[in-house]
Amino acid sequence: MKISHVIPFLFICFSIVNVAAQPKKYVIHTVAFYNFENLFDTIDDPATYDEEWTPTGLQRWTIYKYQKKLSNLARVLVEIGSAENSDSPTFIGGCEIENRGVLEDLVKQPKLIEKDYGIIHFDSPDKRGIDVALLYQKKKFQPTSYTSIPLYIYKKNAILRENTNLEEKTDDDLQISPKNYRVYTRDQLLVTGFLDGEEISIIVNHWPSRSGGEKKSSPFREAAGALNRKIIDSLQRINPNAKVITMGDLNDGPYNKSVKIALGAKAKKLEVPQFGIYNPFEEMAKNGMGTIAYRDAWDIFDQIMVSESLIQTDYSSFRYWKAGIFNKPFLIQNSGQYKGYPLRHSTTEIGFSDHFPVYIYLIKEKK
Repeated sequence: MKISHVIPFLFICFSIVNVAAQPKKYVIHTVAFYNFENLFDTIDDPATYDEEWTPTGLQRWTIYKYQKKLSNLARVLVEIGSAENSDSPTFIGGCEIENRGVLEDLVKQPKLIEKDYGIIHFDSPDKRGIDVALLYQKKKFQPTSYTSIPLYIYKKNAILRENTNLEEKTDDDLQISPKNYRVYTRDQLLVTGFLDGEEISIIVNHWPSRSGGEKKSSPFREAAGALNRKIIDSLQRINPNAKVITMGDLNDGPYNKSVKIALGAKAKKLEVPQFGIYNPFEEMAKNGMGTIAYRDAWDIFDQIMVSESLIQTDYSSFRYWKAGIFNKPFLIQNSGQYKGYPLRHSTTEIGFSDHFPVYIYLIKEKK
C-alpha cells in the first residue's frame, strides 16, 4: 500500500473510534416522594379531626406558621434530585395532605410557581382528613386517567388506639368504625399518562400506621401491599410492558412482609422476574441509611419502586437510573435530644418534616 493511501485510511479509522467514544446524552426526569407531615390549613373542618391544627388548637396553627411551612416545603421540593438534574422533580408524590387547597397554596409558592405544577388529589376516608396526591410538571407529563382506589380492611374487637409503653406510639392512629369494624385509612392513588410521549403509571401510597405496635398492625400494611400488587397486575394484563412506579410512606421498611411478600419487591435487579418489582431502597436500608428515626433507630419507610420493564438495559425509552435519599444539612436537627433527626415542626420552630424525601431518576438516550 502506498504511503499516500495509508494516512487517509488511518484518519478515517481514528474518526470512527472518536465518534464511538463520544459520551451519550440522556433526557433525565426526577421522580420524588415526600411525607409533608401535617400539611394542614388553619380552618377547622367539622368532618375531620383537625382541631389541633387551628389557631386555637394544641399547635396554635396560625396563618404565619402555615405560610412558613409552605415556604419550607417549597424549598425542599425545588432541590430534590438537584445533584444530577438541575430541574425540580417532574413528579412529586406526597402524603399527610389535608385537602386540595393546601396543595394549591403550595404550588403557588415563589420557588415553585414557575414550574407550573398540576395537582391530582382525592379525599380519602382517613379520619384525620389526610390524603395522598401527585404533583406533576404540566409541560412534561400529560395525565390521561387517574383514580383513587380504596383499601378495605377490617379488624373486629380491636381497639388499636390503646397503646402500652412497649408498643409503638404514633400521631397517625388507626381509626376503626364501631359499626362495621372497618379500618379507615388512605386510598391508593393511580395516575396514568404520557411522559415525553411514553405511557407511564404512578401509584402514590400512605399505608396504615404502626399504631398499636408493628406486629399487631402488620396485617393492615400487608393488605395495602397486596392491593398495590393487584393494581400493578391489572396494568400489566392490559400492557405486559407497562412502566409502573409505586411510591409512598409505607410505614414499613423494605424488608417487611408488606413489601417483600405481599408486593413481592426484590433488592437486586438480577432477582426481579418478568412483571416483578425492583426496590432500590432495600440495599440502602441494609447499609444503615434511613428516612425516619424512632428511638435512635433509622428505617426507610419512604420508598420508590419500579416495574421490571423500567430496569431493562435498552435506554431507547425511559428506564430507571438510580435512587437517593435527600437529606441535606438544612433538613437535619443540629442540637438537642433529637440531634441528627429530620427537622420537624415544634412549638418553637417551624421545621420541614419528620421524614426525609426520596427520589429516583428516569433517563432515556437522546436521539
